[in-house]
Amino acid sequence: MTARRNTPVALIRNAAPFAIRAERASDAVAREALLDACFGDNRHTRSCQRLRDGRAPAEGLCLSAVRPDGRLVGTVRLWHVSAGDRSALMLGPLAVDAAARGLGVGAALMKRALAAAKARGHDAVILLGDAPYYARFGFSTAKTGELSLPGTFERERLLGLELTEGALDGAWGMITPTGAPLSKATTPRVRARKAPFVLPQAA
Repeated sequence: MTARRNTPVALIRNAAPFAIRAERASDAVAREALLDACFGDNRHTRSCQRLRDGRAPAEGLCLSAVRPDGRLVGTVRLWHVSAGDRSALMLGPLAVDAAARGLGVGAALMKRALAAAKARGHDAVILLGDAPYYARFGFSTAKTGELSLPGTFERERLLGLELTEGALDGAWGMITPTGAPLSKATTPRVRARKAPFVLPQAA
């Protein structure tokens, strides 16, 4: 008689804990709840939000991280802006749920987003975030010293990454939105109940 074999537990442990895919319309409610929990009720008053209000995000550059059961645990979006007189993208917000802490969700979203931006022919990405965290992806203050955001912001948190060498050389002036305007605000507002993992986030 052949002995019955049990499925090794290792197969379950080695299963991918999350997947990165293009954002879907059905993600909207969960995404907004996650952003509310990460950034608080005042997130819509922040400097970077002024570059997103009434604008559509860059095509193909909105990503979601989801668990195998379909639950959204991370989000990132990029937006068209003018960095002085240079065409660029603004990355943010980037947020990860507390339940996904330690799984590398934030890094996976960043790497996929930057690769997609480069593949689509974009030259530079700017964000507002903690330099020590984003340095691993190539961001720095080297070429953002003469750029400004609408409203108040911390200069050392304004970071840039060139996807094309020299794209931010001599960049100077106010960062302004250039994305396609939305005809009507459709973003749902949902209060999250569970506190997320707070990354050194891009606002």
